[in-house]
Amino acid sequence: MQIDSVSVWGDSIGKCIVYDEERRRYAICRDNYATRLKAEGVAVENHSVMGYTVCQATLAEKDMRPGGVAAIEFGGNDCDLDWKAVSENPDVYHEARTPIGVFKDTLAGMVKKVRAFDMRAVLVVPPPIDAEKYFAWVSKNLNPKAILKYLGDVQHIYRWQERYAIAVAEIGSKLNCTVLNLRDAFLVARDFKSLLCVDGIHPSAEGHKLIWSEIDRLIAGAQA
Repeated sequence: MQIDSVSVWGDSIGKCIVYDEERRRYAICRDNYATRLKAEGVAVENHSVMGYTVCQATLAEKDMRPGGVAAIEFGGNDCDLDWKAVSENPDVYHEARTPIGVFKDTLAGMVKKVRAFDMRAVLVVPPPIDAEKYFAWVSKNLNPKAILKYLGDVQHIYRWQERYAIAVAEIGSKLNCTVLNLRDAFLVARDFKSLLCVDGIHPSAEGHKLIWSEIDRLIAGAQA
């Protein structure tokens, strides 16, 4: 199976974002899957936007590439909570930015849309998060004790995000999509936490190397 073009719809992971600790800001990782694909002669169109949820993605007809691959990568922002609201009122339920049912339905709809334009859908299961680091990150300038009261335990963040990762894999299986399971690839690593940035959620430079390795393996299998 020849792969000539890849179009990506996703969030900061699809955008190849890392946290630069020296400059204390987010930036694009220089060594990333997009530059590597381009170096191999594959046309890449990246529609990913940092902070986006699946409901914010726009699949415009002008961006459809019949015969190409459509990689869809969401979940990290969809499962996120309004941490300020949680901090201020930990005794009530707080819904995720995208409720899990809406997430599944919207993701499935995206797959069906790209297929309507003869594109091959690839669903990307997001990497795991480092709950301790992420908790420390999101609770900055807030009330950590109140947030922890709501969560019950810090690892609840890990489990909550895991539900969305599982949902991606389930939709992929249900719709018979190719699935790029980054979560599994990270968890297989002996210390997956070293593959994440200080914020506990964005892949580090080493994490992006692993992402490329998984993409390269997937392409090799498709072309075998």
